[in-house]
Amino acid sequence: MSGKENGKKENKAREIIENYDGPGLRIMEVCGTHTHEIFRLGIRQILPPQVELISGPGCPVCVTPADFIDEAVWLALEKGVTVCTFGDLVRVPGSKMSLAGARAEGGKVQIVYSPLDACQYAADHPEEEVVFLSVGFETTTPAACLSLQEADRQGITNYSVLTANKTMPRAYEALRGSADVFLYPGHVNAITGTALCKSLAEEGISGVVAGFTAKELLAALAIALKKYQEGKPFFVNAYPRVVSEEGSPGAMKLVDEWMEACDSEWRGLGLIPGSGLKIKKDPERYDARVRYGVPKMEGRSNPACRCGEVLQGKCLPTDCPIFGKACNPLHPVGACMVSGEGACSAYYQYALR
Repeated sequence: MSGKENGKKENKAREIIENYDGPGLRIMEVCGTHTHEIFRLGIRQILPPQVELISGPGCPVCVTPADFIDEAVWLALEKGVTVCTFGDLVRVPGSKMSLAGARAEGGKVQIVYSPLDACQYAADHPEEEVVFLSVGFETTTPAACLSLQEADRQGITNYSVLTANKTMPRAYEALRGSADVFLYPGHVNAITGTALCKSLAEEGISGVVAGFTAKELLAALAIALKKYQEGKPFFVNAYPRVVSEEGSPGAMKLVDEWMEACDSEWRGLGLIPGSGLKIKKDPERYDARVRYGVPKMEGRSNPACRCGEVLQGKCLPTDCPIFGKACNPLHPVGACMVSGEGACSAYYQYALR
């Protein structure tokens, strides 16, 4: 398709959005990257007043509960393991401290860019016990499983994983009624395919799979507005260049080999049965909770923080009394301000300008 044709389609989508005169609706951006891109591209400025965009629980760091951070801190300080983690998890507050705090008290916290980096670190430092903090949805879980497969293949005995991996199906059901239309995260559907979204439409939950460019986001929103006026549940894949009906069977097979469903705590949403993943293959070796006998943690978030309500679409970040004051990117109180995909981070970066 030529650039001229692309421009015509983008203009058509914008025209549909700007001229929408249908009933009011709430569209939930499930993905944190969508939230940031919609802000960055100025798309909110062209929405009619009856169309409201709200943020959802699609930021993996944001929905990770305080007790997971507490477990990681305990492993670093009490067991002396080397905790390998992505950088945006380091400053997420636990009940008493963050991983940054644990590092300041002598804990060893190593920043990595992928689970395979953590596995390689373990191979290069056989004298250290290494635990990778695995957070994320269907998009990133296969990479964690790949690191376990590699550790198994190489016979690396000092590597294990602390899981907080989550799956979206039960979360969509838990959020039923929070929004009129879901803007589904394209990268998740690239792994899972579209069968779930179709079944959700049959249950009365509408949604559109969206990409991440201006053209793709405008097209997805225009489709959502047009279909919503028809008055019946719908599903549309507006990201067909990446998302197929079958998804990635190889990635799903790898996850199924190494992990199994479990109940999982979501920050803001509470315990959602069957929405998490735990290691099922040789857990005594690879599951850090089993390997180190991690005690049950009862995490507590700062009561002033309204991240939980933000993640459910019940309030905007700007409704929180500490937003931009006591809570800011330099001194985050809640996870939604820490993560680069967090709604509070997006509102601080763009809405306060």
